[in-house]
Amino acid sequence: MKNILIINGPNLNLLAKREPEIYGNVSFEDFLIELRQEFPDIEISYYQTNHEGAIIDKLQAAADTFEAVILNAAAYTHTSIAISDTLKMLNIPIVEVHISNINQREEYRKFSYVSNHAALIIMGEGLAGYAKAVSFLANL
Repeated sequence: MKNILIINGPNLNLLAKREPEIYGNVSFEDFLIELRQEFPDIEISYYQTNHEGAIIDKLQAAADTFEAVILNAAAYTHTSIAISDTLKMLNIPIVEVHISNINQREEYRKFSYVSNHAALIIMGEGLAGYAKAVSFLANL
């Protein structure tokens, strides 16, 4: 059984409440139930935080516990050299996921400190992007 950690960054705890025209109207917790049902042979753990250091701590610990990480660093995608440095040290596959297409949004969202460390980048597919990431990692 594969063991995958999903990490969501700031404001993703507000899915279904925050800008539903961009992020949809389903909470991640509700979606996670469906995701686990879709992939019963994969252990999917989930962590969300609004704090950059907590993401770094979780990533550092992930290499010893998980076979792969799906990371939606949210706004930290565009600002965090510290998260980038942490990803550089990991020896497990990383998939970068964005619910919206960051390349079609504000100019400052078009750069990612995560992308250089990702085995796959998925954006603009809504929550289905997470399922695509799990499927990709399951087949590695």
